[in-house]
Amino acid sequence: MIKVENIFKSFGELQVLKGIDLEVKKGEIVSIVGPSGAGKTTLLMIMGTLEKSDAGKIYIDNNELSKLSEKKLSDFRNKNIGFVFQFHQLLPEFTALENVIIPALIGKVKHSEAERKALDLLNMMGLSDRIEHKPAELSGGERQRVAVARALINDPLVVFADEPSGSLDSDNKEDLHRLFFDLRDRLNQTFVIVTHDEQLASITDRTIHMIDGKITNN
Repeated sequence: MIKVENIFKSFGELQVLKGIDLEVKKGEIVSIVGPSGAGKTTLLMIMGTLEKSDAGKIYIDNNELSKLSEKKLSDFRNKNIGFVFQFHQLLPEFTALENVIIPALIGKVKHSEAERKALDLLNMMGLSDRIEHKPAELSGGERQRVAVARALINDPLVVFADEPSGSLDSDNKEDLHRLFFDLRDRLNQTFVIVTHDEQLASITDRTIHMIDGKITNN
């Protein structure tokens, strides 16, 4: 479902990615691990269309992303790609419900339909009693579950997660990790996760190891 072909990326004279090839199947949970500076997050951002590569091709669901105009790429990202970041990136002035709804409204989904779906997702996350709370009123684990609900609101083909449990304590980490697999089982959701968490990497379907801008296994 995702295919990465010969991706190169440099920042100035620093070559960060050196010919990356990778495939991810529908419904697969893949972790990407490696030391700091290996290029993991850069690869994730390129796969998620938030960064452009210097060379190579990315396909998601048979769409070659480099051929899309900026507007079509933005529309594709909104409808087909979800993101979960280490520090949740929720908008502090909005409630949990409003944060989850925003990507659907950007995608021109009717407000009533977006709200219904957001409520369903927040209930799935065990947050039905927290929908009117703003991020500052939520625990770290609750904020990250809101971020996961937001990532899922548009039924994405894939969720890219960058150190999603990196700021959580042990109990909340385990809860979040279980949630990813529960969502895969319920929704056949695909996840690509950059992580330093050995426990998470050990339970994913496949672990991709990166060193110095290259994949050492596949």
